[in-house]
Amino acid sequence: MPGPELLKDRTVALVHPAWHSCGTATVVASQAKAYRELGARVISVALSDQIVFGLAPDSFTRAYLKATPELVADGRLLTGLARRAALNPRKVAQIGWDFVHGDHASTYLAFAINSAVPAGLAGERFDLVHCNHFFCMPLAQMLRGAQRWPLLLDTHDIQAKQYVLRNAGGWYLPPRATFEAMLWTELDKLREADLLIHLNSEEEATFRELLPDSRHTLLYPAVDPMPTGPGGGDLVIVASANVPNILSLEWFLREVMALAGDIPLAIYGNVDAAIRSRDSALYGRFARYFRGRIDDIATAYSRAACVLLPTIEGHGLSIKTIEAFSSGAPLIATRLAFRGIEGDPASLGNVAIAETAQSFAAALRKIAAGGHDAAPRASSPTRRFYEARFSPAAYKDGLVRLVAPLLASRSAVSA
Repeated sequence: MPGPELLKDRTVALVHPAWHSCGTATVVASQAKAYRELGARVISVALSDQIVFGLAPDSFTRAYLKATPELVADGRLLTGLARRAALNPRKVAQIGWDFVHGDHASTYLAFAINSAVPAGLAGERFDLVHCNHFFCMPLAQMLRGAQRWPLLLDTHDIQAKQYVLRNAGGWYLPPRATFEAMLWTELDKLREADLLIHLNSEEEATFRELLPDSRHTLLYPAVDPMPTGPGGGDLVIVASANVPNILSLEWFLREVMALAGDIPLAIYGNVDAAIRSRDSALYGRFARYFRGRIDDIATAYSRAACVLLPTIEGHGLSIKTIEAFSSGAPLIATRLAFRGIEGDPASLGNVAIAETAQSFAAALRKIAAGGHDAAPRASSPTRRFYEARFSPAAYKDGLVRLVAPLLASRSAVSA
């Protein structure tokens, strides 16, 4: 079987949304790192979802690059809605119509279809295109070129489910886009990939059923490990401002904290602004616990007495759950926090499952009183679970098994 040497000196196009401070951004950064460690040259091509990108591309590029220092590649390019499209009333009106009716599948896809070709791609020839999210596929197909080198697509969950959840809590106008319509748009683009890579077991099973003629595989994403100590006094929640995180944190603050009493809670991430804008009174009651977004989230994990995962909403693998595993710290979590993970993380010795506000609050009071395992975190059950499934080494091995045969087969055809 072809080995990792087949990737040496190859050029890989990594196509992805221009997002930061989220699970997708973490996955993309780990992809770039893995390919480069395998000897490939990596060009990152990010797609902006800002409708005015074409009117100020330089400023958007500077802001994006500043926000994503963890993504290290041999070349980094940003594109988005071309200027001519941004100034075209018909195109902008259609994108606006789709957006206000909650058709996020068509909205995001339109950005890729109407994106500008970055000047930095002139003269580039790619051996492999690795795309993230279905709506980036038009851009990925363009980079693939007439040679039709292998095109892999990381699906990142069933996006239509995420969009319906977003619409349920939003102001979008009727008639709202249906799950079925957005799923059809999603599936139509997924069919174009040579291989679909799924990041969790539930996602894989669903797409195998929906797309029986496509090639599928499960490959958990690599997540860089958090420090395994020394630990501290804080009970830590890490949350970015996406809808499932917001709804979960609101439940925690309203229901759990009402029963938990005075605990040393610390909430990290940009979720603070979202909570403030949705419910200023709720934010005001718990403002002292919010720490905001910090550049070095590893510090938060290293000082945690325990990591809390009060997840009541969400689809797909949770990156912050994997980060929590890697820290080796004790966890208090709902079962939904472990969605899409094969095996039973609830059986791990340093994990406490709490499904109700009452049981979650009781677990908080116990650990705040010093009732937590002080065993070395580097060898804890959650750390070992992480290393076997989600470490960079595990991901790199899995990537070689998937990519090397495709490249070998394509090289043989071209010879």
